[in-house]
Amino acid sequence: MPARKGPPRPRSFGTGAESSVEVVGAPRAPLRDFYHLFLRLSWWLTIPQLVAAYVAINVVFAFGYQSVSTEIVGMRPHSFADAFYFSVQTMGTIGYGAMYPSGQHAHMLVTAESVVSLLVTALITGLVFAKFSRSTARIAFSEYAPISPMDGIPTMMIRVGNERSSNVADTTVRVSMVRTEKTAEGMTFYRMYDLQLVRERQPALARSWTVLHRVDAESPLFGSTPAKLEADEVEMIVTVSGTDDTTMQPVHARHAYLADEILYGARLADVLSEIDGGKMRLDVGKFHHVISTPATESFPHSWKEPT
Repeated sequence: MPARKGPPRPRSFGTGAESSVEVVGAPRAPLRDFYHLFLRLSWWLTIPQLVAAYVAINVVFAFGYQSVSTEIVGMRPHSFADAFYFSVQTMGTIGYGAMYPSGQHAHMLVTAESVVSLLVTALITGLVFAKFSRSTARIAFSEYAPISPMDGIPTMMIRVGNERSSNVADTTVRVSMVRTEKTAEGMTFYRMYDLQLVRERQPALARSWTVLHRVDAESPLFGSTPAKLEADEVEMIVTVSGTDDTTMQPVHARHAYLADEILYGARLADVLSEIDGGKMRLDVGKFHHVISTPATESFPHSWKEPT
């Protein structure tokens, strides 16, 4: 089954662009959280903002140089353009050619801008290096989490894989289920359950790993149906963590499955096959594909792909 097209589905308990939770009443501390906000920004937003900050600082000092234009040799009287270019030369330590300071006030402004330039350059260099060196995960998650019998036991399957050519060493996966419940007092409660996995650790995560959860009597999903999952607003949250074997830095990734993305009576398509010579072939083109499984007396579900 091909991957779903269109904008991402809203996630009730997600974060970032996929979150549908509106947070109100939280104290605002933009300066205190500036470092984290900067690291989360994309490069397409980071570079224009750094350029805008650089230009803004030069504009501020340009007004000062414009007011003392008579103390700067080679500057046209009250010319903002010359004052701006003089500020750029000072901040960039390019060296003075046709224009240079000659008066007391101009020298004071040059000294102030030199100090500001030193601090700003060090700050921007540190931020850019921290952002550039930060390791980010490129973990792929199967679009659906199907449930079908495996060795006679209903089993939920989730496929994860590393989209990079490197490996994620000592990989750990966690799967939690969130659903709406009513307490004895009638209060609505969003309860979270940890799902027991057949295997939750992997020595190295490469292109594909199928995570399995058996829906037995100990499972929070035991006795559930597609209609019940919808009614309980069930959401599966999958987290993957490990160490990138190239950068040797920790990486994390998370994905959420809504109730309609948990398919009863289906399984993930096989991505591994044996070819001539005893070699194995991994077809990542089938990473998101699911296959319908026949209904049985113990598992009366048979999913059909919508037309």
